[in-house]
Amino acid sequence: MVRLLGIDPGLRFTGWGLIEADGNRLRHRADGVISTDAAASVSDRLRTLHDALAALLAEHRPDEAAIEETYVNRNGAATLKLGYARGVALLAPALAGVPVTEYAAKSVKLAVVGTGGADKMQVQMMVRRLLPGATMRRADAADALAVAICHAHHRASRGAWTAAAALQAARLG
Repeated sequence: MVRLLGIDPGLRFTGWGLIEADGNRLRHRADGVISTDAAASVSDRLRTLHDALAALLAEHRPDEAAIEETYVNRNGAATLKLGYARGVALLAPALAGVPVTEYAAKSVKLAVVGTGGADKMQVQMMVRRLLPGATMRRADAADALAVAICHAHHRASRGAWTAAAALQAARLG
């Protein structure tokens, strides 16, 4: 069984979700949102985000983390601030010795819903179906759980490919 932390970064709200994966079986462990004060300076907000992520990592001790990649929107300043938050979200697990994998939003939607063009409501509905008992008070937490589910699926696929390759090598050797 492996503990996976999904992170949906944002400067105002950063969603997080923790699941356990045992092969194809997924179990919800926790989820939530880290909020920062919009009136605070960017540096103070980033420190708040880092400290909260560091506390989560210390409390839940995930084996791996996954984060959603940033998309570029028309507002350059907003994209830059999102990039700052994403940098902190990548750094915090790395400082804790937790490997981090990144996934594009379309890959997350494809893994969870079956189509890369799914909307937020479809993602939330599938997360609830795949993780019974998940509370998800905000969409940011649902998105983070979706990132964790995507990572679990990709991990399982990589494991199956590795096992198949080893079996093939043993047959040929």
